[in-house]
Amino acid sequence: MSALAIVNLVVFAALLSFLFQLSKRGFGFSKLVLIGLVLGTLFGTYLQVIFGPGHEVSQETIEWTNVVANSFVNLLRMIIIPLILVTMIAAVLKVDEIKSLGKIGGSVVAILVFTTMISAVVGIVMASATGLDATEFNLGEREAARAELLESRQDSVADLSIPQLLTSMVSTNIFRDLSQDRSISIIAVVIFGLLFGISALLVGQEDRAHGERIRGFIETTQAVVMRLVKIVMSLTPYGVLALMTRVMSTSDVDAIVTLISFVIASYIAIAIMFAIHAFMIGLLGANLKSYFQKVWPVLTFAFVTRSSAATIPLTIRAQIEELKVPAPIANISASFGATIGQNGCAGIYPAMLAVMVAPSVGVEVDLGFIAYLVLVIAIASFGIAGVGGGATNAALVVLPLMGLPVTVAALLITIEPLIDMARTALNVNGAITTGMITSRFIGDGVESDAPAVADQPVQEN
Repeated sequence: MSALAIVNLVVFAALLSFLFQLSKRGFGFSKLVLIGLVLGTLFGTYLQVIFGPGHEVSQETIEWTNVVANSFVNLLRMIIIPLILVTMIAAVLKVDEIKSLGKIGGSVVAILVFTTMISAVVGIVMASATGLDATEFNLGEREAARAELLESRQDSVADLSIPQLLTSMVSTNIFRDLSQDRSISIIAVVIFGLLFGISALLVGQEDRAHGERIRGFIETTQAVVMRLVKIVMSLTPYGVLALMTRVMSTSDVDAIVTLISFVIASYIAIAIMFAIHAFMIGLLGANLKSYFQKVWPVLTFAFVTRSSAATIPLTIRAQIEELKVPAPIANISASFGATIGQNGCAGIYPAMLAVMVAPSVGVEVDLGFIAYLVLVIAIASFGIAGVGGGATNAALVVLPLMGLPVTVAALLITIEPLIDMARTALNVNGAITTGMITSRFIGDGVESDAPAVADQPVQEN
């Protein structure tokens, strides 16, 4: 390892130590996350400007800072399935009537799909208003290779019909899905957790002694899992610092400048959709300033990790402990929101791509085209994987169904990470918004008590 890389790592270690000292002095969790974000941005920019993304020193530095970044993300992914399974079963046991589960699930899915349709319209309007045209983008060597890869994936992704997709959500081997072997394993685990919880609830109604033992076991297990979540959550500022260092130091500045029009249009569309979420939350009578203060750490983590699935533990915690959403609703909205109706990846992105590429193949963007596109996006939004690359999967489904080539997705490969960060934050905010709306209208009869760990939440302002 070069001497300069060692110096960089000493600086990075000093930044981590600085965050730790601030936490010992009682700094709030949101402030620590924000400070970690700023420090990571500055340190990553330093690596970008002084060395550049391809320099040996920069690569050696990032290789070691990734130990912190990847370890934190892996910890979160590790607790996703135990958290979903245990809290889902516990949530069912807290529902007064089994029929309430159907109302919760139906409401969550309906709101997610509805907001995705709105986001598709926003994407269409933004792409049309800014005059984005795919023919203006050049297909370089890297993009050409990407185009070939996407075309090879197109058939396997697009050939899965909606009925087949819905059927695949029911697990044939729960142990396989517990290992997250499939892109929709999260939904399969949610469904299994619901069924297991219903069975436990019915057994408890038939035999009170069994019911008490089941509840005691689940409550104890949930307390342990939530304590584990709290431990991992306390590492968020350090993870954000390392993740943001990677983002800023590895970004392709030249590509961003070349495709700046698409970057700006995408961020404006995402900002508009955030405003629509805020408007919907405002209609519920919530204080918007307080809301965004409470979800800020969650959105920040989603932004830097580009993974809705990895953010699930934070999403659930924020809803239950900060926003007082009943546990059953919080669990279902967070879990479904990671794979169904993603406003950014499954709504805005494929809509913008379709409008961009349509003129290049002689397709007119009229009302008929727009209506069909919104419908296709709503249907295709089911089962989009909640990890980095979910937007590409959405494009591979939507564009062929519209009779459009998928090559345009390859043109944007170099700026994908930059835009995907904001899209993922929007996806997560959509899931939280869905939980709040569902809680407002069908929360009656659902216990709102947070898990035991809620009595000792992560330090906050």
